[in-house]
Amino acid sequence: MISYPSRHCTVELQALPSRIGQVRRIVSAQLRYWHLDALIDRASLGVTELLSNVHRHAQPDKTCTVEIELLLDRLTVSVRDHDPRMPVVDDAEPLATCGRGLAMVAAMSESWGVRPDGESGKVVWFTLPTSSAPVAAASRRARRTVLEKPARRFAEVGHTADGLRPEHAPARSAVAG
Repeated sequence: MISYPSRHCTVELQALPSRIGQVRRIVSAQLRYWHLDALIDRASLGVTELLSNVHRHAQPDKTCTVEIELLLDRLTVSVRDHDPRMPVVDDAEPLATCGRGLAMVAAMSESWGVRPDGESGKVVWFTLPTSSAPVAAASRRARRTVLEKPARRFAEVGHTADGLRPEHAPARSAVAG
C-alpha cells in the first residue's frame, strides 16, 4: 500500500533486496514532488541502510513500513518493523564489508534514533534539514560562477629580500567543485 498525502508518504513492504530499489525510487519521486531534490541522495542512502538492516536482522518476518514526513524544515524518514530487538552501532573493522550502516545514517543525518513500537516492534528514524536544500542549490550555482572565471596556470610566488625563502602564496585547489 502506498499513500501520498500532501506531506506524508507511507510504503508497506517485505524488506527484500528487490523491493529496496523500488522504495528508493518512491522516496526519490516523492522528494522531487516536494521540490527537495537536494535531499534525494542522503534520504535514499539512509532508507537503503535501514531496509538492509531489516532484511538482515529482523525476526520473525521482514514486513516493514517506510514513512517519510515533511514538517516545516525537517524531513523525517522512518522504518518500522516487527522485531523488538534494538539495533546496536558497532565499530566495524577497517576491512569489514558490513556493519557501518547505522554509523553512515548517523553521519549523513541531522539526527537519528530508535524507539520501541508497541510490544513487538521498533521504529528506526533519521531527520534531514530541508532548509539546507535551497542553500545547497545556491551554493552549487555560486560555485559554477566561480569556476567560470579564468584561473592562472601557475601560482605566482614572490621572493623575500634575502632571496632564499619564497613569500607565502595562497593555496589553490586542483580539484574543481
